[in-house]
Amino acid sequence: MTPRNEEIIAITGGYVVPVSDPPISNGTVLLRGGRIADVGDKVKIPRQAQIVDATGTWVLPGFVEAHAHLGVHEEAEGWAGQDTNEMTDPNGARLRALDAINPDDEGFRDALSGGVTTAVIKPGSGNPIGGQTVALKCWGRVVDEMLLKEPVSVKSALGENPKRVYGDQKKLPSTRLGVAAVIRDAFMKAEDYRAKRAAAQQKKEPFDRDPTCEILVRVLDGELPWCQHVHRADDVATAIRLADEFGYRLVINHGTEGYLIADLIAAKNIPVIIGPLFTSRSKVELRQRSLRNPGLLARAGVQIAITTDHPVVPIHFLVHQATLAVKEGLDRDEALRSLTINPAQMLGLDDRVGSLTAGLDADVVIWSGDPLEVMSRALRVFIGGREVYAWDESAGAGRTSDPYAAF
Repeated sequence: MTPRNEEIIAITGGYVVPVSDPPISNGTVLLRGGRIADVGDKVKIPRQAQIVDATGTWVLPGFVEAHAHLGVHEEAEGWAGQDTNEMTDPNGARLRALDAINPDDEGFRDALSGGVTTAVIKPGSGNPIGGQTVALKCWGRVVDEMLLKEPVSVKSALGENPKRVYGDQKKLPSTRLGVAAVIRDAFMKAEDYRAKRAAAQQKKEPFDRDPTCEILVRVLDGELPWCQHVHRADDVATAIRLADEFGYRLVINHGTEGYLIADLIAAKNIPVIIGPLFTSRSKVELRQRSLRNPGLLARAGVQIAITTDHPVVPIHFLVHQATLAVKEGLDRDEALRSLTINPAQMLGLDDRVGSLTAGLDADVVIWSGDPLEVMSRALRVFIGGREVYAWDESAGAGRTSDPYAAF
């Protein structure tokens, strides 16, 4: 996104919740050149600053959706907008979500209305190894201008989905043991590839690159986390077993039955992206789904984030999932962290987003009140210091800025 290098905005008078630091009554957030320049109750405001009066409102960092399918699973587009899974190859490590995202998907506009400014977009769970994920800001003309980080992680899936997809095709993998074998085979091949590549480099010999192995080597080297779609407790145990075997950084995604083995997850210091929480128990893997899961995991010492898995749950309901998790035992401060700094930290984005901290991107949301109160709404949304969404009280509707008109 093109920064506004000279523009200075001072958001003043609000109840500022930096997340990384204690809340500030009658605080100021100073935005300069697309970044947060200062936060506090005694911020010096330059004379040329545009003043945004936030008196009576709450000011927070934009929310970070840690697991979504915005733009790759477009809403109201049917098969034409469905690019979530390339279900023709069990090992899709070379595939990139970035290459299939339509930034005009309605979900991006919904995200802004729910205070979500950053989304990590992932391939689906039809393959044992689904592909590379990407972090985007939720406003822009083309994904290259919205790009925050790429790749962020590699998506993988255990459990029902991949075994159903390939079982229906009468090919490997059609069982849980087959799914684990595909993942194990892929990493063993990547280990061999890494050794051969190193030997060729040492001898200064030509070497044929393999895009699938290249990305898996980055996982083995600890450069990229492994985002593991998993629901049942036994599948969580398999995910941990594979991570221990190959030494990569595991991030559990969904973790529906995670609370049943919360102590084991905490002992391994494995973060969990939990959700979606507003769904029926539509398959065996979800029969233990509970809104108590976030609170139980957090109290066990597990770092958590909450996800909608959009479009499974509409992305603007992200905060409402956190609200009901608080009702069922999640600490309210931890709930806000689960929407902001926690997902940013677990996916390596906290140098740009996740809190109101000087030097980070100027992604700020002004709320009518406490965002965990269901009647609160996002009034104004800034991404990179640019106002991209505003609630129009007279019209009773939110208005998103036209990204094509802004450049």
